[in-house]
Formats: sequence, C-alpha cells, structure tokens
Amino acid sequence: MRSKKAVKNIITSLLQQVVTVICGLIVPRAIIGTFGSSVNGLVSSITQFLGYITLMEAGIGPVIKSALYKPIARKDKTQIEKILKASQRFFRVISGIFIIYLIALCFIYPLIVSTEFETGYTVSLILIIAISTFAEYFFGMVYKLYLQAEQKTYITSIVQILTTILNAILVVVLIKFGANIQVVKLGSAFVFVLRPIIQNIYVKKKYNINFKEVKEKYELKQKWDGLAQHIASVVHNNTDVAILTIFTSTSEVSVYTVYLYVVNGIKNVVQALTGGVDASFGDMIAKNEIDNLNRSFRTYELFYFTLITIVYIITTVMILPFIKVYTSGITDTNYYRPAFAILITIAELMWSIRLPYSSVTLAAGHFKQTNKGAWVEVFSNLIISIALVFKFGMVGVAIGTLVAMTIRTIEFMYHTSKYILKRNQIENVKRIVILIAEMLVLVPIGFFINRFVEVNSYVSWLFLAVIVGIIALLGVGIVNGIIYRKDLKDLLDMIKRIFKRKEVA
Repeated sequence: MRSKKAVKNIITSLLQQVVTVICGLIVPRAIIGTFGSSVNGLVSSITQFLGYITLMEAGIGPVIKSALYKPIARKDKTQIEKILKASQRFFRVISGIFIIYLIALCFIYPLIVSTEFETGYTVSLILIIAISTFAEYFFGMVYKLYLQAEQKTYITSIVQILTTILNAILVVVLIKFGANIQVVKLGSAFVFVLRPIIQNIYVKKKYNINFKEVKEKYELKQKWDGLAQHIASVVHNNTDVAILTIFTSTSEVSVYTVYLYVVNGIKNVVQALTGGVDASFGDMIAKNEIDNLNRSFRTYELFYFTLITIVYIITTVMILPFIKVYTSGITDTNYYRPAFAILITIAELMWSIRLPYSSVTLAAGHFKQTNKGAWVEVFSNLIISIALVFKFGMVGVAIGTLVAMTIRTIEFMYHTSKYILKRNQIENVKRIVILIAEMLVLVPIGFFINRFVEVNSYVSWLFLAVIVGIIALLGVGIVNGIIYRKDLKDLLDMIKRIFKRKEVA
C-alpha cells in the first residue's frame, strides 16, 4: 500500500513537472517576444521579491507534516484536526503580514527600477502578481500539507497540472489578442487562485475536517527551529535574482531567469522523484521501522542517483544549444553565457544530490539538529554572491550559489547517515565519487558529439539530446549495475512486488 502510494505520487509529480517545464518555457518566451527582456526581467524580479514573504512561513510546512505522521498512522482524527487548526491560525497571521509587506514593497521596489519603468506600471504588476500568493496562504496551504502527509501528493499534482495548462493557454490567447502585461498577469492570478480553493474543498469533503469541533489549542513544536530550514530554501530560490536586480539591470535578470527556467525545470522534475517519498519515510520513522527504512532508502538511493546523473549529464551538454534555439530572434540582450550555464547547472546538481537525505532528515523532525548548516548556507550564499557580482556579474552570483549548495548538501548527507540511518559515511563518499567520475567521462563525450550536429531548431536539438541521453543511460546504467548489484536486485524485486500486489483499500 505504502509503496504503491509512493509510486503514484512520483508518477503524477513527474507528470506535473514535465507540464510545468513545457508551460514554463512557453509563457516567458511569449512575454519576451511581445513585451521585451526588460519586462520579463521585471515580472521575474517582482515574483522573486514577493517570494521573500515565505520567510514568514518560518519553515512551518515540514514541521506540520512531521507532526501529522503519527496521528495519521494511528488514525487519530481529533489530533489531526488540532494540528490543522493550529496551522490555519498560523497561516492566517502570515496572510496579514503579507499584506503589510506588499504595501511596503509597493513603495520601495519602484525606487530600485525607477529609471526603467514608471511607478504606476510597476506597482500595478506587484499587486496583480501578489493575488495568487495571498490566496495560497489564506485558503489552501494547510490542506496541501495535509494531503502530502497523507501520502496523497498526487491530488495536489493533478490540480497543479490542470491549472498550469490552463494558465499557459490563457496567457498565449491574451497576448495574441493584444492584451497588455497587466491583463495577462491578472488572468494568470485568477487561474492560480483556483488551486488553493480546490484543495480546500477536496479535503473538507473527503476527510470531513471540522475545525468547529476543536476546543483545545495545539502548540506546533519546533516551528522556530524550522525557520532556518525555510530561510535556506528561500535564499536559494530568491537571492540571486534580488542581488542582480539591485546591482545590475532588469535585462540581466531576464537572462538569468531564462537559464533558471531551464535548470529549475530540470530541478523540479528531479524533485518530483521525491514526491510523496518523504511521507513514506516519515511513516516508517513514526512506526520505528528502522531496518525497513534503511533497506528502502538504499534502494531508492540507487534509483535516484542513477537518474540524476543521467539527467545532469544531458543538461550540462544540452543547455547552451537549447538557449540558442529558445532565444533565436531576440536581439535586445546577449543570452549566450557558457560559463554561467555550466556553473548554474552544477549548482543545481549539488542541490539535487541532497534531496533524499533532506527528505529523511525533515521527515524525522530533525530541524533543530540541522539549523547551523542552514545559516551557513544563507550567509555563504549572500556574502560570496555580493562580493563577486561587481566583477563577474551573474557568474559571481552562480559561484555563491554553488558554494552554498555544496556546504548544505554535505551536511545533510552526513547528518542523515550518522543520526538516522546509522550507517558508515563511506557510503556517501562512494556515491559522490562514482557520480563525479561518470560526469567527467560522459560530459566530454557529449560535447564532442555536439561539434558534429548543427542545432538550429527544436527538432535538431531533440535529436542531439536523444543521442546524448542514450550514451548517458548506457554509461551510467552499466557502471551502477556493476557496482550496486545487490541494490539493483532489491530495486527490481520492489518494482515486481508493487505491480503484482493488489491495492488494499
């Protein structure tokens, strides 16, 4: 049952991310082609600045899920409702703080970009883009977290898929009919408001959640310890764009975000591989099934590392040819940045490596124990990026991100192995050494092949990507199959059990 839920969550999460990647490339390209790179940079920058309000979430999401695992395993509806009501109160407070932050941003942000855009133009975009963020916290965040803890991430994924497709269609149609950027973003805002409303209705109807019956107050433990975890995530996702907005131009922000669309798309597909898996690990930890946790984690680790190695070999080789095709015809700024492309791809690889380990650590509720690493990540990213942005621009910012990602990834791998899985650290070293060796051998082969294929369209790009993908699949598959024979057998046995065993109601 638990394995089937995890597989269902992974499949729908992967589908969601594929849809997000495709639509996430269509929409910005339509905006750049119609309104220019500066407007695209402005929209991306505003979105990132609004993202900073999630600092107020104080890392409460993982804390809430961690608190829910035991009552869900025990089917304790009373305790579940207490936790959810306490969470709702917290998110309502955040909604109020968000409004205050939004007002402040309307006064301060236009000063940063005053030389490029009129104040009214900028403020109107801030208010419009903020609508969906406010709705998420006020209406839907509690129910989204509950579905994830229930190992039903596939429900939220389906909602995301439908609204993402609807938004892309609406944006293209509005642009085709000559709508201005404000009308286009307003249409997107109303589409994304549907997400939290649908999740709210589904959970209340399916699980008969009733907060009116809750009399006792519930105190969410470790919510302040979760703050550093969430700050690290917000810094990772927002700092680079904020620094580039302040110290460079909106055109540079546009270049950065175009590359970010690509690597974030890859990162989100990779993240989908952990969709719902943290809930499965959380369930094992709640039931104290440590041996089962170790065995399942090793099997999942092989599957995950094999896939991310293949994915990032393809990304490293194919990102520049893709950018060349994607920005064909755009001449208002230079989008071809080889050094930046390599650095940002490696940085995201380092982030992706940590995911299985951070999933287990946070599922176990180890927020306080991993706080120091989060703060080190925050300050190393900020200090290095600001120090290097003046001389190296976005390349300097990418270096800061890479260093910060590496530090935090090492910490998560160390903590998970020592304190939760209780296994030898040599396992981690072995995984990383093999991954690096495979990248060092197969990426140059991909670049060599690239020299003989002229990429001038999406068809020729896809042709080359398939060739590079086949080489990566064969190389990584053979090496990992030889080195991890036992883990591979366990993985194949697990897959057979999942498809043979009938779903238990």
